[in-house]
Amino acid sequence: MRWIGIDPGLRTTGFGVIDVDGQKLSYVASGTIESGDPDQGLPVRLGILYAGIKEVLETYHPEKAAIEEVFLNVNPRSTLMLGQARGAVIAALVSDKLPVAEFSALRVKQSIVGTGRATKPQVQEMVKRLLRLSRAPGTDAADALGVAICAAHHAQIPKAITAALTPKKTSKK
Repeated sequence: MRWIGIDPGLRTTGFGVIDVDGQKLSYVASGTIESGDPDQGLPVRLGILYAGIKEVLETYHPEKAAIEEVFLNVNPRSTLMLGQARGAVIAALVSDKLPVAEFSALRVKQSIVGTGRATKPQVQEMVKRLLRLSRAPGTDAADALGVAICAAHHAQIPKAITAALTPKKTSKK
């Protein structure tokens, strides 16, 4: 199963693509999409994010997507603009008919590091270790890879519960 994780941002949106085979996680790609100069205006910048995500989807062909939820910021204008960037990204994912899971930053950090108060360097280091990378990805890419890893782990929970509740067959001799 191929997952794409997204860490949305108006200036910089991180993406991370991983393959999941059972418990094995494999790094495919990661990076950032820059929305351009703020003087271009919000609609142009949202269009750049949409087109950038579409290009990533066409390149890596993920089967499922996950995105970080918007957190409430002290500045309502910043929160609104982040929500619009997130909306442009979700529109790109959904236009490709991908199912989209949403996770809070707290849930992602708990899944990756073990604590919701993890710092960005801690997330980077754990993503590096979990994906067996030679060096840590940049902060936005690491956050996006963390979202993908979190989603992959959460997707396995129903299977694990079913397996645990299914009676084992015993052979008669």
